Amino acid sequence: MLAKKRGGRSWPTSFADRLTHPVPDSRAVRKLITEGGMRPDLSQVDRIPVHPATDRLPPADAGEVVATWVGHASFVLQIGGLVVLTDPVWSRRIPGVRPRFTPPGLRWEALPPVDAVVISHNHFDHLDAPTIRRLPRRVLMLVPGGLGWWFRRLGFTAVVELDWWESARLGAVEFQFVPVHHWSRRTLFDGCQSLWGGWMLEADAGPAARAGAGPVDPATGVGAGPTPGAGPLRVFFAGDSAYGPYFAEIGRRHGPIDLALMPVGAYLPRWFMKPLHMSPPEAVRACGDLGARRMATMHWGTFALSAEAPLAPLEQARQAWQASGRAAEDLWDLAVGESRTLHRAVTTPAAG
Repeated sequence: MLAKKRGGRSWPTSFADRLTHPVPDSRAVRKLITEGGMRPDLSQVDRIPVHPATDRLPPADAGEVVATWVGHASFVLQIGGLVVLTDPVWSRRIPGVRPRFTPPGLRWEALPPVDAVVISHNHFDHLDAPTIRRLPRRVLMLVPGGLGWWFRRLGFTAVVELDWWESARLGAVEFQFVPVHHWSRRTLFDGCQSLWGGWMLEADAGPAARAGAGPVDPATGVGAGPTPGAGPLRVFFAGDSAYGPYFAEIGRRHGPIDLALMPVGAYLPRWFMKPLHMSPPEAVRACGDLGARRMATMHWGTFALSAEAPLAPLEQARQAWQASGRAAEDLWDLAVGESRTLHRAVTTPAAG
């Protein structure tokens, strides 16, 4: 496989050797279209829970993470003194599908200054050009290998491309790009030319001031170190994935995870979607593989991407979570625009 130098680093011209599931071919796509397999019953759209609009996010104190679900795979994470966006999509519509069911859970104008953006892959429902163009060009962009050129072309000056298991740090937060079971494509001709993955965010739980978050060198991804404190808070963002063994490997490498942001929608018809997207029961199983205590549902209630009814992902996730015997309060089945705070207790060593 040939390598191509992009952004000062040589990347493969294709990452197809990283695929763990076969991507449906043109024959499967034709069958899907012929059978009308992407026509969901939209009668439940007006029942998708939407939190009352607010122009302010709840503050995150030291030793806390605040997660706000904007919709689909977009979260605003306040973690380690930083404001981080995951796969931000504020647009009303994306190519190829009908307009979004629900508005973004936070007005763009209400966003605090953004420190970093993590991108899981280049599909249009995860990488939205109109939204990205609204960001200041100095914002740190953490992106999969082979995708950095897209951001540099837009004028972003702090772009860090990572391979699986590679990390970058900004202030008190370490970001590691980790493997998931998916693929990449943005046009008919660029399948698997950039990587795909999830993100592990690990922050010291002690005091972390935004002013102490040092600059990141785009060439190395190295910035100021962590602030001493009570111990790490770990948040996993899956991006988009089928079910597979990478979740257990991530769990083994990272130990206990406090919160996993997991996709639960776009899973029907199963014969087509299984190698692409988890079902809600598979998402709960993957959460267990990760060793994550809490799971926040995402990738549902925003765009019509598949055949299940709009509320089915939420309902089935709740059922699977209950069947697993986990505490109900550890399933963060957020409404669009809802925020929830993750607290981490400080453990004081016993006196000798």
